[in-house]
Amino acid sequence: MSDAQRTTAEPEKREQFSGQLGFILSAIGSAVGLGNIWRFPGVAYENGGGAFMVPYLVALLTAGIPILFLDYAIGHRFRGAAPLAFRRVKRWLEGLGWFQVMICFVIAIYYAVIIAWALSFFVYSFDLRWGDDTAGFFTGTYLQLADVGGTDPWFTLDFVPAVLIPLVLVWVATIVVLAAGVAKGLEKVNFIFIPLLLLAFGALVVRALFLPGAADGLNALFTPDWSAISDPNVWIAAYGQIFFSLSIAFGIMITYASYRKRRANLTSPGFVVAFANSGFEVFAGIGVFAALGFLANQQGMAIAELEGITGPILAFVTFPAIVSQMPAGGLFGALFFGSLVMAGFTSLLSILQVVSASFQEKFGWTRVQAAIRIGLVAAVLSVVGFSTTTGLIALDTVDNWANNIGIVASAVATTVVIGWVLRRSGEMRFHLNAVSTIRVGRWWSFCIIVLGPVVLTYMLVSRIVSLVQDGYEGYAEAYLGIAGWGTVVVLVVGAALLTLMRWRVEPDAFDAWPRFGGKS
Repeated sequence: MSDAQRTTAEPEKREQFSGQLGFILSAIGSAVGLGNIWRFPGVAYENGGGAFMVPYLVALLTAGIPILFLDYAIGHRFRGAAPLAFRRVKRWLEGLGWFQVMICFVIAIYYAVIIAWALSFFVYSFDLRWGDDTAGFFTGTYLQLADVGGTDPWFTLDFVPAVLIPLVLVWVATIVVLAAGVAKGLEKVNFIFIPLLLLAFGALVVRALFLPGAADGLNALFTPDWSAISDPNVWIAAYGQIFFSLSIAFGIMITYASYRKRRANLTSPGFVVAFANSGFEVFAGIGVFAALGFLANQQGMAIAELEGITGPILAFVTFPAIVSQMPAGGLFGALFFGSLVMAGFTSLLSILQVVSASFQEKFGWTRVQAAIRIGLVAAVLSVVGFSTTTGLIALDTVDNWANNIGIVASAVATTVVIGWVLRRSGEMRFHLNAVSTIRVGRWWSFCIIVLGPVVLTYMLVSRIVSLVQDGYEGYAEAYLGIAGWGTVVVLVVGAALLTLMRWRVEPDAFDAWPRFGGKS
């Protein structure tokens, strides 16, 4: 491609957040997602209760915030989404950026389905349509779940209208917001949804605290089991929770930071985002376990005897059971599922913004073109893969491999390459300190170069060994090979193909600012 056919790599009117508040709210909207509500409370309870907060805070300070800052530095200094930013760090690093884009794309196509479930249950809350058998309603009446591994096939095209219709609505809304752009679309949605989320979930938490048995639930969550501190698995659980919760190491915060002005504070907003995310997790834990204490009280059993206290089962089986027994349960069911919709939708937007921005930068698409083209492809794959009678099993499997293998591998690669191979951590620390009011010291470099790679590599290797030796959830090995390990193959092959495609713009005509070590 001739130079005459290229355009500038960084358009004069590159999109930007309107200001620091818009960036902070959008970053919080990305970080605060479904996992804050349905994952953290159960993980904390199962890993020492109140004692879990010790490794959790250590993980936040030694891995979560340092890697969040690393993402900010890369995106802000090199002014691009993950592929462009990494290419500007070192040309051959572009592939790592596209690997992160592929992770986002894969996550988006199933994440939207969970939002569709929450949207359905929001409507069902008003007449408590799930009845007394909430488990049977969710997997049977609603999802019409096939018996994967039994006589039914692993994959069907038997679409479930109750999932399909809200899923299409979710994708239409997503495409519209992405097409509107960063300031007029993504930022405005977060300006509306984040305060609404806090109000809606706050009302639910306050109500839950006054239910019979709420104190028992809170005691179960916060009573410390100090012996758990000596268990390495508890520490790994803490690092895993922080890592997956903060939206780090798969392109989101790199992309978001690239939309900030050249002279924009990075570390102060970073601390706000990190602690706001963790604060919401603890807040969610209070609400969830107060409600679980009420359920245990109503059923005459201990908290430890309850099943389904984490993940989709907590949200779509256990919580409907709680709502059915609450006074004015329909209202509070609507608040809960409305909160899930808002938390999930803001996270979905951030995930797809990575994909949209990357294609805009490499292929010269407008944001409307990127939103429509990427949105339509993702919507079709989402509908075909996850709105059928085998959708739940596929979602569970793909999610496990995309998160525990894909995202962790991306984090290991990023920290090792920046810290060890290229030795650019000093430059990243210089950039953070040059534009920020709160300076980072050598502790940050130690976390990025030593502690982060060690912990993350251990997480990755142990998870791979576990999946190879033990499989996953009792699913057939052949199915895991296709839906699980096949997901990793899709990530790698997709990244390789996108890297090999020609840039329709000039990516390398760029000078990093401020200058570092006498060179850009």
